Amino acid sequence: MVGARGHGHPRPHRRARPRRPVGAGGGPARTRASAPDRQVTADRQARRGRPDGARRGDVLRGEARSYAAARKERAADTDRWLKDLFRTASDGDGVSLVAVGSLGRGELAPGSDLDLVLLHGSRDDVGRVADRIWYPIWDSGVGLDHSVRTVEEAVAVARDDLKAVLGLIQARHVAGDPELTRKAREAVLAEWRADSRRRLGELREAADKRAQTSGEVAFLLEPDLKDGRGGLRDLQAMQAVAAAWVASAPGPRAREAYEYILDVRHALHVVTGRGADRLVLQEQEAVAGLLGLLDAEALMRRLAEAGRTISHAFDVTWRTVDRLVSGPAPRGRRPLADGVVEHGGEVVLARGADPRKDPLLVLRAAAAAADSGLPLAPATMSVLAAQSPPLPVPWPDEARDALVSILGAGRAAVPVWEELDQAGILVKMLPDWERVRHRPQRNPIHRFTVDRHLIEAAANAASHTREVSRPDLLLIAALLHDIGKGWPGDHSATGEVVVRDIAARIGLPPADGEILATVVRHHLLLPETATRRDLDDPVTIEKVAGTVGSREVLELLAALAVADGHATGPAAWNSWKAGLVADLVRRVRSVLSGSPPPKPPSLSPEQAALARHGGGAVRVNGGAVTVVAPDRIGLLWSAAGVLAAHRLIVRSAASASAGSTAVIEFSVVPEYGSPPDPATLEADLRLVLAGRLDIEQRLARRNRYVRAPRVPVAPPRVTLVDDASATATVVEVRAHDRPGLLWRIGRAFGECGLDVRAARVETLGAEAVDVFYVVDRAGRPLSDDAQRGQVRDLVLAALR
Repeated sequence: MVGARGHGHPRPHRRARPRRPVGAGGGPARTRASAPDRQVTADRQARRGRPDGARRGDVLRGEARSYAAARKERAADTDRWLKDLFRTASDGDGVSLVAVGSLGRGELAPGSDLDLVLLHGSRDDVGRVADRIWYPIWDSGVGLDHSVRTVEEAVAVARDDLKAVLGLIQARHVAGDPELTRKAREAVLAEWRADSRRRLGELREAADKRAQTSGEVAFLLEPDLKDGRGGLRDLQAMQAVAAAWVASAPGPRAREAYEYILDVRHALHVVTGRGADRLVLQEQEAVAGLLGLLDAEALMRRLAEAGRTISHAFDVTWRTVDRLVSGPAPRGRRPLADGVVEHGGEVVLARGADPRKDPLLVLRAAAAAADSGLPLAPATMSVLAAQSPPLPVPWPDEARDALVSILGAGRAAVPVWEELDQAGILVKMLPDWERVRHRPQRNPIHRFTVDRHLIEAAANAASHTREVSRPDLLLIAALLHDIGKGWPGDHSATGEVVVRDIAARIGLPPADGEILATVVRHHLLLPETATRRDLDDPVTIEKVAGTVGSREVLELLAALAVADGHATGPAAWNSWKAGLVADLVRRVRSVLSGSPPPKPPSLSPEQAALARHGGGAVRVNGGAVTVVAPDRIGLLWSAAGVLAAHRLIVRSAASASAGSTAVIEFSVVPEYGSPPDPATLEADLRLVLAGRLDIEQRLARRNRYVRAPRVPVAPPRVTLVDDASATATVVEVRAHDRPGLLWRIGRAFGECGLDVRAARVETLGAEAVDVFYVVDRAGRPLSDDAQRGQVRDLVLAALR
């Protein structure tokens, strides 16, 4: 849109007219386009077993069907229609019709609005001319942003309105007096260039706000194709910078990425029948089909590469802008490493350095950049990518040390790793990296694609290197812990196999390679055990100690768990989980040192004091809820129902006993907003303990306002885990989370005559992973197959 609607010609308030395709009237029809042929070639079918359905090293190019020609044809058809409208509205003297936005760029998608400016030289009848153009467009059902300006008014609006100036920079003449269009465009460009320091700062601020609001195209499950970081507007902003003569125009890789995102948006418009910019989950399979891709996984992987390509080009462009604004950098060349110097605030090759004769130069340059916190110069990366020979296999010690130095730089390693990736160097050094490159996680708890998650984890691990005896193995393990996600099956098991090969490639001694493989194989052991098993059960601690085998591996797994959790996202790591993992590590370390497993803790003084009262007692202290009552079957899930009715999510539940009195400790967080009033919560808990509150009816009322999932979810799963405890049967339940889930599961246990001795409850995004230690009426684990089957069936029925 170019400025506000001007000259007193807003769209009038009129009685709604039936929308019709323009067709015979000469305009572009806003109806669902016919889907392109969805036939999958035999070549693609042969590659279905591959992780992305595409050739290695060719994620972005050569596979997807393009809509570029359709967009140009649509724009040309629209131009012809607008010319006809203009001829009926005006003689063309002293007035011109100008296209901006997507029509101005020739990128008109099926759901795009028309952005038009009517320029005039102070014609008295311009209002009549405008009406004769705008009304037929409105009647056709096509969306329209419009303004009527003199050349002077257009320049004045562009002076203060960023959207207006960006539109007019790329304005395209459609009909009428071309001299008016030329004057307006040249005047706007001249002022844009003259005031570039101020206006480019404004442009950067707008881009930052978009990124904060819309996130990153490359990493979101439902990205905003236009406003997200790495989206369409970022490349358009780079074109505006180039128009100011401050930096070069976007290169061919960025333009190709831009065209791909345009294709995705075009297909999205076809699928939805409207102008949409957010690629939501339920549309992704259909969009992938229209583009000739195998599935949504391939679509999103390509989209991630395109978004990161544009983001990288955007960052390089703004480094150029920043140098202009801050003035010239100090002259001189400061040595950083052998063959590597700093020059002009960037890392460049020293005079005489020859990558063709020094295969380790690329890693030394990257390590120097990470260590100094400086960017690698784009020209240097191009030379290194084109001229560096393959590293010898196995790597020499210097190469591996440089890799560890990059990772050990912490946060500074992330942009350097991205530079290596964009230049195509990473997959040459580590061929297995290709399988995780740009791979989407398709899970709401993950913030990043697999490859970005790995470098984020390694950057986080750098702050834990003082806690382990082998910091080098910690950093490499963090970088490779999810490398198995590029292969079918359990990624921990496949990762163990892949990492053995990588360890040999990078020259690790065999003993170190075995440690690395063990850590990758069991990198989820500590967080999964801590959140899904009873840490007071000696079997839990003994099994973890037996799996870990040594304190060296334990400390590596502990540090990796923290780094991995923080790199995943806030839903995957919090103070509650951190405390459980630390407790587990403490107990396992004790066993590995030769001490017996610690005994289950007795009641705390506060719990003992409550238990002496015998009857129902409740204490609410922040996120800790303590319930004391005569021990009976169903006590835990009855209390859980009250918590659910008060919008509290149960993260863990554990019980202890003092004679015939049970003490249950809940760890809870509010589902949203502020926590409920403790006094009201305590009162309801006492009522349910006394049998005077129908919690089922209360939850039924609340669930009437709970929305069903927007997209299909996997069916629930109930597993009885053998050998996890000697004193109870462990039941693991995985299901889509919803209010009262713990109460429904517990009620099913009650119908089976079972008591819940302890529970570990965790919510990962929208998925609940709940583990229960149950015993029969005699306090024993379940051994009868029929009873075990009944438990599984009743719990599954409660989840549906």
